[in-house]
Amino acid sequence: MARTSPAPIIRRLILKIDTDERNPTMTELARPAAAEAAPLVYSDLIKTQAEQRAELRRMRTIATMLLVLMAAIYLLMRRAPPSWAWAPYLGAFAEAGMVGACADWFAVVALFRRPLGLPIPHTAVVPENKRRIGPALGRFITNNFLSPRVAIARLSSVDAVGLAARWLENERNARAIAAAAGRIIPYALDLAPKAAIEEWVAFAARRGIEAVPAAPLASRGLAILWAQGAGQTLLDQGLDFVEAALERNKATIVRNVSQKSSRWIPKWVDDMIAAKVINGLAGTLKEMRDPDHPWRDEANALIEKWIHDLAHDPEMRARGEALKQEILANPVFAEQARGLWEQLEAALRDDLPRRAEAIVAWLAASAGALGRWLEEDEARRARINRRLRLLALRAILPRRAEIGAYIAAVVDHWDTATLVNRLELQVGKDLQYIRINGTLVGGLVGLLIFTLSRAFGG
Repeated sequence: MARTSPAPIIRRLILKIDTDERNPTMTELARPAAAEAAPLVYSDLIKTQAEQRAELRRMRTIATMLLVLMAAIYLLMRRAPPSWAWAPYLGAFAEAGMVGACADWFAVVALFRRPLGLPIPHTAVVPENKRRIGPALGRFITNNFLSPRVAIARLSSVDAVGLAARWLENERNARAIAAAAGRIIPYALDLAPKAAIEEWVAFAARRGIEAVPAAPLASRGLAILWAQGAGQTLLDQGLDFVEAALERNKATIVRNVSQKSSRWIPKWVDDMIAAKVINGLAGTLKEMRDPDHPWRDEANALIEKWIHDLAHDPEMRARGEALKQEILANPVFAEQARGLWEQLEAALRDDLPRRAEAIVAWLAASAGALGRWLEEDEARRARINRRLRLLALRAILPRRAEIGAYIAAVVDHWDTATLVNRLELQVGKDLQYIRINGTLVGGLVGLLIFTLSRAFGG
């Protein structure tokens, strides 16, 4: 019988989770919100090897000193005077405590190495079973930590957006991101393939320009400028330019009138005609400064018609596209587009050192704003969390077997000394508590046996 692949089952399970989260039942809607658990302090869980080694050494010393204490008490009670009626009981406690301490020391040491170097059977359990530990650990994590139910339950309790938002809202974290970005950008610019980036920037610029219709864009730009009064300002500036040019070239106009006139006409007549022309033009220009002048109305109507035609006239749109293609086909445009990355790179290199503090402040403020934006809307937070949860499930659950195989392969590639050292650092401190408990429990059991034997005449 063919074995069914788990992938379709996992996909159906993820789809059901997505549907359930989008459509909660009435029971879930009526369920009171549970009190939020205190956040985990990961700095208390993740310790360096030096810290772990120091804790292991401290606990090992405590367990050993307890064994020495039991031995000292036993020797003292052996020399106690007969008048000390309680001395045999304390001696029995110490003697049994020594036995328990030695037995548990043997058990703990036998996990990782051979006690006293003696070839005792069934000792050095970890080194002798190294090849079995990796696959067993991989299967254990796959079946108990990455099972669909466990993964779904765990991810459902994680507010990834809330954690990210609160982390970004911390000004120190935001500034750390900004400072790291400022340090990384110069190195990234050095490592970036300049030729490929230049080609990509040129290609992106060309595609972006091609995607935008030229005539409607020009129409919107002109409409915005015209609505803000830029057209009237431009017309006034044009009038200023014409008046200044007329004033500067009065003598040239008079000379040209005299040259074009008949030689039979007196010069004073030519000068009078030229003055009339100049004064008439100057008067007309002054009249056009009146906002209600009819020529201004005609200019307004002409510009508004041009804006409308650029947006809606097919012929104008065709002309705009033809002009755009002509510009794009020009080799100068291609060179300018390729040089765009060089200008951006130069600007980044020059501006970053000079404006580092301002850039860091801006990035920090942006990170804080992003954090507030993520946290302020509960519906948005839930939606983003759901998407992140589904992405994580789709990435992890179908690859459970590969993750287990990876863990097994990593453990298998460790040499025996490394495996023993890492396991002992992780669990060795807790195993020393077994020695301590074994000493105390063994002493109490020995004391109980000694007391019962005395009570029954032993």
